[in-house]
Amino acid sequence: MNYPQALDYLYNSLPMFQRVGAAAFNKNLDKTRQLCTALNHPESSFKSVHIAGTNGKGSSAHSIAAILQCAGYKTGLYTSPHLKSFTERIRIDGIKIGEEAVVNFVNKYRPVLEQLKPSFFETTVAMAFDYFANEQVDIAVIEVGMGGRLDSTNIITPEVCLITQIGFDHQQYLGQTLEKISREKAGIIKKGVPVVLGELNEKLLPTFIQKVAKKNSELIRTSDYKVEKRQTEVIKIDVIAPHKTYLDLTIGITGEYYLQNLPGIMETIHQLKSKGFNINERTIRDGLANVVTLTGLKGRWQVLNSKPLTICDVGHNEAGIGSVVQQILKTPHQILHFVLGTVNDKKLDPILDILPKSATYYFTQAKIPRAQDANELSRLASSFGLKGEIIPNVKEAIQRAREKAGEDDLIFIGGSSFVVAEIDGL
Repeated sequence: MNYPQALDYLYNSLPMFQRVGAAAFNKNLDKTRQLCTALNHPESSFKSVHIAGTNGKGSSAHSIAAILQCAGYKTGLYTSPHLKSFTERIRIDGIKIGEEAVVNFVNKYRPVLEQLKPSFFETTVAMAFDYFANEQVDIAVIEVGMGGRLDSTNIITPEVCLITQIGFDHQQYLGQTLEKISREKAGIIKKGVPVVLGELNEKLLPTFIQKVAKKNSELIRTSDYKVEKRQTEVIKIDVIAPHKTYLDLTIGITGEYYLQNLPGIMETIHQLKSKGFNINERTIRDGLANVVTLTGLKGRWQVLNSKPLTICDVGHNEAGIGSVVQQILKTPHQILHFVLGTVNDKKLDPILDILPKSATYYFTQAKIPRAQDANELSRLASSFGLKGEIIPNVKEAIQRAREKAGEDDLIFIGGSSFVVAEIDGL
């Protein structure tokens, strides 16, 4: 089996949530545990950081990994979904897993996969853990795929847990209220493991207090942190923390929403230091400034072109897109050209309601079964006063926006990570 054949097997023989939705969602961790048992428990062979949340967990994971890399630790990083290549999901020191390693895993464990029939996500999590164990990483930063309690990554016992912002997303799986969603996220809390809470609605705090008490772990809030932005061409900030003040930090991720994630990132690093990890101010500065190049992070307020200014972002729920819209409105431009695509199992009304009505839209759809039909998206959007063209092919929609945009206009591409994934040259 070669690499294309291995990918075909992973994508088509195993149910993949990103492509098919509910059919790939297992409501327990049994198959993940059985699979890792067959792999001789790789999840027990390395130290880890576990990160859950609705928004901010991906950029937080990459940032923590970048800081650990700068501190000299051999650092694994597991994130999902990928944008361009499957190998983006599994990295060590920013380097993607090799195609040969993917092929070897599928070939070696195909009999087990055939017997257990795990989902695509369960298999990729096991692959990541196996790879990190074999390569003897010092620590791995593990991002939850969805929720937390039932997520396949939730078989690890980390050094510290981080729970980022909580909002509405995947309600059909996690619950229709923020309280229910919070309980799912709190499911990653382990006995005796400190838990860092990022930005949090005060009404949700009791959920975490109860869980921490039950697990006899420590709850660390970040409400005492202050993040102050300096208005310069290169984003620089000050972070005032209870234990240290960091002045004039250069930030490599330019989305303003990222500033909300910094208290959780900095406190997680502080907790690792308290556990004996040798991390100094210089490595923190270098990691935050160079997170994109160190870890290969893509799609976070990423500037693709300057004339016209062209930006993409993978924000895909009400809170994520809301933050993006706020930054769009602050960005100087004449006409906003918005290439928009979504998935068909998401509540779109709250999202469509906050999108700029003055923009020219290009309604499109990614090449996945879960994509919302572009014609249906246009119909739904029209009831919110959003108007534009229907161009189902993402690349053609982007090209049309470029043809119509003037030099002082702004082109934004987003609504779904799968739309961003189809951008050429990303």
